[in-house]
Amino acid sequence: MKNADQCVVVSGAFDDIRSSDVRFLQEAARLGPLHVLLWDDASLHYITGADPKFPENERLYFLKAIRFVSKVSLVTPPNADTLSFVDGLTPSIWVVQESEDSAANRAFCESHNVTYQVLTKIDLAGFPDTIEAKPLASSGKKVLVTGCYDWFHSGHVRFFEEVSERGDLYVVVGHDANVRALKGEGHPMFSQEERRYMAGSIRYVKQALISTGRGWLDAEPELKRIKPDIYAVNEDGDKPEKKKYCQENGIKYMVLKRLPKAGLPKRESTVMRGFWREREDG
Repeated sequence: MKNADQCVVVSGAFDDIRSSDVRFLQEAARLGPLHVLLWDDASLHYITGADPKFPENERLYFLKAIRFVSKVSLVTPPNADTLSFVDGLTPSIWVVQESEDSAANRAFCESHNVTYQVLTKIDLAGFPDTIEAKPLASSGKKVLVTGCYDWFHSGHVRFFEEVSERGDLYVVVGHDANVRALKGEGHPMFSQEERRYMAGSIRYVKQALISTGRGWLDAEPELKRIKPDIYAVNEDGDKPEKKKYCQENGIKYMVLKRLPKAGLPKRESTVMRGFWREREDG
């Protein structure tokens, strides 16, 4: 059970953040406000012997957007078995995944009077709701976006951040069969439940759902139910069917340019599939 008086910390590289990392953060945050100690690029290289796939400023941006994270600090740990001390931070609990458990971790916690908590694979199974169910009625404007959101990356986070400034954000993730029909075999890489989970883990999102229709307008049933004021797409997602539906139903149709957060590289899911192939081959 969460205790607001406890400072819960996790420490790591969080390079190429996937659903397993988000599940870990979600479960760790159940113990109290979660502070992530993020290894900087130099430390990541020193500890792992490899260059980061994503630079520290991009990893920092992504982690800060995850709704389970209260704070992120960029740190320079001497090794993976030691917590870096941050000014004003007195950790109560250090949480690790089962694969990261070590005698050195335990010894560090014992010598610093920090509770040590290990989360197992069973603890991290499944893709639960990222937020408690909320009624769809809203006092402000509602914005709806759709997409595959297959290899989730900082570009998606930025898109959600940008459109959420215009109202409560609803994300409709394409269901597996429709994504496959539109994009071909090999798509999607991740299941609809996993993709819905990743989208919903971002703090800018009010609710993430799975589409129930077909074609480029597979979110039509959700559009009818949610009744958004705005349907926002990026340039790749701009389709005549979507524009026509909005014109016929009094919904503002908004096409946004694909621009990364200032200082971050541009990311595209098609390019990111290479990381997936590397994982599969490994």
